[in-house]
Amino acid sequence: MTIQNPPHGDRRQVAYMNNQFLNSPDARALRILSEFLEPLAHFRREKIRDTVVFFGSARIREEGPMSRYYQDARTLARLLTEWAGQFDQNQHRFVICSGGGPGIMEAANRGAHEGGGKTVGLNIGLPFEQFPNPYITPELSFEFHYFFMRKFWFSYLAKALVVFPGGFGTLDEMMEVLTLVQTQKLAKKMAIVVYGSAYWNEVINFQALVKHGMISAEDLSLFQFADDPETAFELLKPGLAVYAAQVDLEMPAFAKSRNPQRPAGTP
Repeated sequence: MTIQNPPHGDRRQVAYMNNQFLNSPDARALRILSEFLEPLAHFRREKIRDTVVFFGSARIREEGPMSRYYQDARTLARLLTEWAGQFDQNQHRFVICSGGGPGIMEAANRGAHEGGGKTVGLNIGLPFEQFPNPYITPELSFEFHYFFMRKFWFSYLAKALVVFPGGFGTLDEMMEVLTLVQTQKLAKKMAIVVYGSAYWNEVINFQALVKHGMISAEDLSLFQFADDPETAFELLKPGLAVYAAQVDLEMPAFAKSRNPQRPAGTP
C-alpha cells in the first residue's frame, strides 16, 4: 500500500507557533517560563546587574493630599541613580525598579530617568489603575500575567528596597520580601527602608506583632524608617556600597536561595 503525504495545506503547525496550544492550560508551564526567560534576555542585553526596588501606591499622584510622597520618591530615585553612576560602566548597578504603573511607581522611574540612568518597570495586567508610565526605559518595560513571576524579578535582583505608603498590593509585596529575608530564603543582605513612619505605624502595629509573639523583637531590625529622601539615601548607601565593592561577573546578579540542609541519609 502506498502512503501519500498530506497536501501542503493540511500540514500541522509546529507546537511553538500554535497560539491555540500556547494559550491552553496544557502550555501554562511554557507561559510561566517565558516570563522568566524574556526579562532575563533583556537584562543581559542591557547589562543590568542589580536593582533598587520601590514599592508604593498607584493612587498617590503628583498633585493631591499625599503628593509629597510622590516628590520624595522622585527625589530619592534621582539621588540613588546619580550616586550609582560612579560604578563600573560596563554594567548598570543599582538600577531603579518599580511596578511600572502610575503613582509612586511613576515617581521612582521618573526620578531615575532625570538622574540619567536606565530604569525598570515590571508591569502587570490589572482591570484598573495599572498601565506603564512614560519614564521606564523602553527596553526594560515588561508586562506580566503571573504575579509570582513579577515578584521573582522584584526580589532576586534587588540589593535594596524602599516601601512608600500603599494599600493591599504594597502590603503584599512588602510582607513577601520581609518574609524572604526573615526566613533567609534570600542568601543576601538587603537594605529595607520603610518610608513614612507616621503612615506605616498607623497602618501596621509592628510592636503588637512582637508583644503577641508573632515575630521576634530582632525582626524589627530587618528594616528602618525614613521620613525624607536624604535620610533614606544615607540609610541605603552603606548596604549598597558593600555590593559595589564585590567582584562578580554574573549578570544579572541573582540572589541565591538558601535551602535548609537535609538530614543525613535522606535523598
